[in-house]
Amino acid sequence: MSSDGYHMSSAAFRRHGHDLVDWIADYLDGVEQRPVRAQVRPGEVRAQLPTAPPTKGEPFEDMLADVDRVIVPGLTHWQSPNFFGYFPANTSGPSILGELLSAGLGVQGMLWATSPAATELETHVLDWVVDLLGLPERFRSDGPGGGVIQDSASSAVLCALLAARHRVRGDAGHQAPGLNIYTSHEAHSSVTKAARIAGFPADAVRLIDTDDHHAMDPDALGRTVAADRGAGLTPCMVVATVGTTGTNAIDPVRAIGELCRREGVWLHVDAAMSGTAAVCEELRWIHDGLELADSYCFNPHKWMFTNFDCDCFYVADREPLIEAMSILPEYLRNTATASGDVIDYRDWQVPLGRRFRALKLWFVIRHYGVEGLRHHVRAHIEMAQALAGWVTADADWELAAPAPLNLVCLRHRAGDAVTQGVMERLNDSGDVFLTHTRVDGRYVIRVSVGQTHTATRHVQRLWDLLRRTADEVQGTA
Repeated sequence: MSSDGYHMSSAAFRRHGHDLVDWIADYLDGVEQRPVRAQVRPGEVRAQLPTAPPTKGEPFEDMLADVDRVIVPGLTHWQSPNFFGYFPANTSGPSILGELLSAGLGVQGMLWATSPAATELETHVLDWVVDLLGLPERFRSDGPGGGVIQDSASSAVLCALLAARHRVRGDAGHQAPGLNIYTSHEAHSSVTKAARIAGFPADAVRLIDTDDHHAMDPDALGRTVAADRGAGLTPCMVVATVGTTGTNAIDPVRAIGELCRREGVWLHVDAAMSGTAAVCEELRWIHDGLELADSYCFNPHKWMFTNFDCDCFYVADREPLIEAMSILPEYLRNTATASGDVIDYRDWQVPLGRRFRALKLWFVIRHYGVEGLRHHVRAHIEMAQALAGWVTADADWELAAPAPLNLVCLRHRAGDAVTQGVMERLNDSGDVFLTHTRVDGRYVIRVSVGQTHTATRHVQRLWDLLRRTADEVQGTA
């Protein structure tokens, strides 16, 4: 026990902190050797935990030992270079250290007054990111717009929807029926979820047809908007996707934006994973037309070496967002807020409290620099394009969708049973981890390339495993 009661002493914290950093470094060094997917049955982790909390405090050494004994075997190792599922979740040393510093400082960044540095660093780093990705200048904080760090793209689309509704109907927006939201069939489920949370009826979300590349069809969008207006309904927001979850399809933002501008409809662009690609100047075509958007988001925690959670959310005009979100009780009133000279990020999000997320993003950008980020993004795309080329040249496998960036969707020509059998067998083995989708009704394996330490040899090994396992599945079918 420390000299001041039950707290951990500074000396003990220093000692255990070193032990924990060593543990994390060893974990990351050895994660490639672990089975990628958790090798436990439902309930197995809880069965190893005591039924009641300890009466007396326990040594930190015992806690860390139980991490090894109980927790690690129950993890799917997202940081493994053999993790190709869902999306990259590629943390890094500077990001981990930034998160540790944020936890150690323990500040609340809800108001400028509660920690000025937390607010001003966030504003500054978000302006850096505008330059880093070549985003429209209207998203910078020195104009009417600006950026904020949300926890995820799901929160960003909800905030965008609340701002869009407020712009249409003001304070009565939550009671006003007849507002509609438009997105493609391939868009993330967070759009529908945001509508539900905001109180929109289920039929207010219009799912627009896609083209041969699974991107939103702007002509179909135009017809739907026109039909709704003819029926006396009011289009509220369109959500375009730059890199859909299923196939990495990229909606034609310019055509959609021009329609939204003509119709006076809020356009939100969701580039959750793929937005990171724009650090490379030759890939900024993915954002063509973004200057027509009212809001935009992408996740550094999905390909920019920043641990979850960290979503960069931008608005071209912050006024409707703040008006939709701001409630100022007496206990939050202060001179800085009353002056109007500061940003209070509590008015840019759903919760009041907020962590100092900007530290880890600041650390990542400063550590890698623009050159380092570009190097790794280009390398990941090169690996994915190599895999796509191997698939195209193979007699037994085929691409299920175009592969513009770092996601490759493939299937076996023998049919769904073989494709699904290959994926399930590989995931069960622990050698790699893959996830699936359906494209045109057929089962498809998604290969997402982008973990921090994934190298060409890991992608080559995956391709060898896919082909060999397909032979095994067909031999036992």
